[in-house]
Amino acid sequence: MASTDMVKRMLAGSPQALARLITLVERDCPEAPLIMQQVYERAGNAHVVGVTGPPGSGKSTLVDKLTAIARSKGLTVGIVAVDPSSPFTGGAVLGDRIRMRQHYLDKGVFIRSMATKGSQGGLPQAAKRVVRLLDAFHKDIVFVETVGVGQAELEIMDTADTVVVVLVPESGDTIQALKAGITEIADIFVVNKADRPGADLFAADLATTLALAPASPGWMPPILKTEAHKGQGVNELYTALEGHRQHLTQDNHLVLRRRKSRRREFLRGLRDVLMDGLERRMTEDRALAELTRQVEDGSVDPYWAASEALKDDNIFQRLLKGQPE
Repeated sequence: MASTDMVKRMLAGSPQALARLITLVERDCPEAPLIMQQVYERAGNAHVVGVTGPPGSGKSTLVDKLTAIARSKGLTVGIVAVDPSSPFTGGAVLGDRIRMRQHYLDKGVFIRSMATKGSQGGLPQAAKRVVRLLDAFHKDIVFVETVGVGQAELEIMDTADTVVVVLVPESGDTIQALKAGITEIADIFVVNKADRPGADLFAADLATTLALAPASPGWMPPILKTEAHKGQGVNELYTALEGHRQHLTQDNHLVLRRRKSRRREFLRGLRDVLMDGLERRMTEDRALAELTRQVEDGSVDPYWAASEALKDDNIFQRLLKGQPE
């Protein structure tokens, strides 16, 4: 198969084959499951770093500076930059060349922009597959920069080994609404644009919040202040990334984290397959189509209808087998 040949070329070091494979899995082409199966055993060595935070907090600049440090150490880097979807094309609004100009021609760096495509968690469904492809392509570090931060952003925890939450002093009002979410997400906090008024007070407030929240065993998320555009504090951030990676390799923390992540990924995969099949076939099955019509007409409650459908084993057996009534 063509995809098998592309996988072989990608594993042999072809960035062109990698780009094509990413396109196939991003579009959820029929070959995607086979592609992921073929690369699965080759992945698992990269340090995957999620960088998330409100728009305008300087995430791209931080990733740019961290990439420069990694390259100075001889490490290869993959970057998945998730952008808002264009309302016209559905594609990523910002392009690779705009975001990371100084690294675009560096053969040791592979950059891919992805659109959210309506994802509520800031990550498109295909993002984890793209990360795995970059991992199999022998990238030492993979940065995943997401659209925003909040309760729905918890998906980044299932993608990254280390999650960096980037905030700015002006986020004071925002942080009140995000406290519950970000304390669960972050392994490292960054107060960027720390030269702005209120940065010290903001960092102190964040520290107070963290003191009241349960921390990961053996790890208290540090709060670092940076001025990314000047490069200040970025070396300290890179050191913190290395420190968290070292922490994860002790006492099986990384193994356990990835086990939980794979389990949730499997459950999401089952959910997506079932939902796709259900939506495709619900109009073909007479019993389910009638329930759907009653819900749409308002003659029955949607919750009651769902409960009735779940009680009817025959409906779902037909749906799963692709045999409408």
